[in-house]
Order: sequence, then structure tokens, then C-alpha cells
Amino acid sequence: MTRIALLQTTTGIDPQANAATLVDAVGKAAQDGAAMLFTPEMCGLLDRDRKRAAPHIVPGSENPVLNAVRDAAHKSGIWVALGSLALEREDGRWANRSMLVAPDGEVAARYDKIHMFDVELSTGESWKESAAYAPGEEVVVAQTPLGKLGLAVCYDIRFPALFEEFGRRQCDAIAIPAAFTVPTGEAHWHLLQRARAIEASAYVIAAAQVGEHEDGRRTYGHSLVVDPWGEVLLDMGNDGPGLAFAQIDPDRTAQVRRQLPSLENKRQIPTLS
Repeated sequence: MTRIALLQTTTGIDPQANAATLVDAVGKAAQDGAAMLFTPEMCGLLDRDRKRAAPHIVPGSENPVLNAVRDAAHKSGIWVALGSLALEREDGRWANRSMLVAPDGEVAARYDKIHMFDVELSTGESWKESAAYAPGEEVVVAQTPLGKLGLAVCYDIRFPALFEEFGRRQCDAIAIPAAFTVPTGEAHWHLLQRARAIEASAYVIAAAQVGEHEDGRRTYGHSLVVDPWGEVLLDMGNDGPGLAFAQIDPDRTAQVRRQLPSLENKRQIPTLS
């Protein structure tokens, strides 16, 4: 059994304050015996005002939140699945980038969110992530204390092909950090997380943003851990931020894959010519 921690946050527009929240969580997770901490999407800065946010979006080597988390991980000797940060790419565009920080403080893996959240909701909310962020182009799987961990971010969850690839690569767990809106969360959050766990026969670990944010948005919360059978092991609800723990049993993954070998049974679907 491997003990993990999930941080649910109400991230604001001050990177220094957000960094302090993350560093505190790293220390507490390690003290309580977790091998890994999982944090939400955009946990270093959540600001829909892109002009105000722009001065804080810098390359990873200069990002104070990333550097603070790296130092904290090294000090505490814990892995951190840093849900995502807004970072500047070499070409000047922005990336919504998830990073896996090892206990030595080094970044062991990087994943840029592939699917951009470009939607207009019936509530009147409008989001166009691609106006500022460049989509990633690479599927990323990394070796961790949980085994093979697939990295995804938020809106990626709606695109099954990515999770089919995680299944083909025999991932033991998948991280899906998020900042889900309330309307889409109420409609689809639990359903999609459970479906992706079942499809990949893997644990899904989804640390989420929650509540009323400084930039005016509201997020759904309900950070989840789902086992390979689709059973919800942890639901942090939507009452507010906090830290929670769960146990990941690698034997459960093997058991489910023996009981229902859908990954082995999968066949190529022919396309119409």
C-alpha cells in the first residue's frame, strides 16, 4: 500500500501566497506519511485577467512557485505531482504545464495540457484557453512510487483517446488535476473520473480547485481518488480547501485486470473509407 495526499485549494492571484500554501501542504503530507502529494491545475496562479497575470507567467526556471515546491519536496523527501502552472514557453507562448517533482527536488517529468478549454456555457460563461496557451503534443508517463503514472490536466478528461493510450502503456495510476467550473462539475465530474479509471483499469487521482476565487470564478471541488473498478475511495467535497489522504493498493490494479481484462481484449476499430 502506498499513502498519497491530495491538496484541494482556492488558488488566488498572488503567486507568493499560493506558493506558501503549496509548501505548507508538502510538509504536512510528508509528516503524515504520504509518498506523493497531488495538487490541482493552476495551483500557482489562477487569474482570468490575462493582462494582470502576464508579469507572473515566466519560464519554469524563473517561476517562484515551482522553485519553492522543488525546495520543499527536497527538504521533505516527497514526490509532488504539481497539477499545473502557467509557464512561458521558449517561443513566448504560454503552457498549462503539469510537472512531477522528485524527492531530490528535480523535475522528473513535464506534460503540457493537450486539449484547450474553448467553450461557451449555457450559464453565459465563456472560456478560450487557446487564445493564450499553446496545446501540448506529447503523451507523458513517468515512473513513480505508484508505478507508471500518466499525466493529464482537466479538460483532457473529455477525450478518451488519451486514456486509451494510458491503458496501452499499462499505467497504474493517472493524475487529472483540475479547475472544473461548477456547471460542468455538477453534470460530469464524477461520471468522467470513474469512466476513465474503468477504461484504463487504473487509479485516477484528481486534485481540484474549489470555491470562490479572487478573479471571480467558481470551481467545483470534489477532489477524488477512484480505484480501477470505478469505486470512489476519496471525495473531498466542495466545502473548501484542505488536505486529505488515501491508500493506493497495487494489488487492486492487478486484481481488476485479471477479473476484467478489457485492456487485453481491446481490438482496433476499423474506420470507414
